[in-house]
Amino acid sequence: MRRFALALFCLLSVPAMAQTGRFGSAGTPNAGAPEEALIPSLAAMQDRLEEQGWLFRGQATFVLQGHTGFHSPYRGEASLAPQAGARNTLSTDLIIGRRLWEGAEVVMNPSVTRGFGLSNSVGLAAFPNNEAFRLGSTNPYLYVPRAFFRQTIGLSADTVPSDNDPLRFTEPMARERITFTIGKFSVWDIFDDNRYAHDARTQFLNWALVGGAGFDYAADARGYTNGAALEWENGSWAVRGGAFQVSRRANGLFLDPALTRAWQLMGSLERFWHIGEREGAIRLIYGLTRARQSDWADLMAGGAFDRNARSYRRKHNVAISFDQQVGPDWGVFARMSWNDGRTQNWMYTEQDRAISFGASLQGPRWGRPHDTVGLGTNIGFASAGRRRYLEAGGIGFIVGDGALNYRPEWVTEVYYDARLAPGINLALNYQFALNPGYNADRGPVHFLALRLRTAF
Repeated sequence: MRRFALALFCLLSVPAMAQTGRFGSAGTPNAGAPEEALIPSLAAMQDRLEEQGWLFRGQATFVLQGHTGFHSPYRGEASLAPQAGARNTLSTDLIIGRRLWEGAEVVMNPSVTRGFGLSNSVGLAAFPNNEAFRLGSTNPYLYVPRAFFRQTIGLSADTVPSDNDPLRFTEPMARERITFTIGKFSVWDIFDDNRYAHDARTQFLNWALVGGAGFDYAADARGYTNGAALEWENGSWAVRGGAFQVSRRANGLFLDPALTRAWQLMGSLERFWHIGEREGAIRLIYGLTRARQSDWADLMAGGAFDRNARSYRRKHNVAISFDQQVGPDWGVFARMSWNDGRTQNWMYTEQDRAISFGASLQGPRWGRPHDTVGLGTNIGFASAGRRRYLEAGGIGFIVGDGALNYRPEWVTEVYYDARLAPGINLALNYQFALNPGYNADRGPVHFLALRLRTAF
């Protein structure tokens, strides 16, 4: 314990640089001269628009994913189908922003999606494709995941370069600053920006490697919500807080309109450092949810998992997120997440405890500086109440085989993301799932995926 305390003190004492969100990358800020882009005229237009106070970016991501057949003596309504199969998803986004006055901007993100996850995105709490929603569609579907106002107030004269956040202008920002955001967005735009594991469009695909799977993050069934967030950061420390709407039903598309009775409050204390030229960060995140979620006793007594309870109940959530650059082209990450397990999960996925860790390596050493190899794993656990519910044949919104031989769910993922041209990447992805849905009677399962992404 003394050695751990000393190491922690050393980390908290070194100089730092803050990081901010890149979840669901909706574009790519121009990093060089327009002539270096895939379409130079488009890049030059983006630069001109930004000089005039406009933000214009976009992306499209296609994922084709399949799995092998696997052992399955039985299955339930929320089981992964045991027969070999494949599904695909497509997401396209535009980011349109307008600077209003100094530090103020409005940002809108229209998006068109189509496709389905494997087995309609059920069967594993750590589902293998974060681009897949429970609400899949055969035809293209237009919606607006983000529409928000943001005011940034500089508190210091010295500035830092823009941090490649696709939702921000590229101009330098004050090192110490306060940022206020209100509107519709993802809580992951603000919280838990792990450098190596936070964006399924450029990094790991698995839900549990994008964020802490044991933390029931506020979101609708597509991953977004309405809310407000206030952030302070000075390059070494950051404090973030927010209040958000929660779903009206478990994993539902519609948000609960009872704002004084149903909500999620979140807070994060973050520390950033440099050890030499190697950047690192640790974040402690807490969330308190109040929603019409049932406890396990109600569900065991015959309550329906997707039907609102008569009363509102609270759930406590905690996550720790860590990343450290070890060499000039590689780094490591880890997460631990937890919720109190007394009630059903309501919005994200059905894990009550989770541990994930891994590493990311870029390709300069084999002559491919823009390529990335990632290896990560997540071990997920169910609370005692969830185990009893699943053993009794209960069906959740993600898992439920009609019976249960409980073991922790363990998913390991490896990917190779190759840059084909500026703004175009192709990734090959493999995942191995042991005890899918916490059930040792089913599986293991092998998943293979191809991801093609273009961004500007």
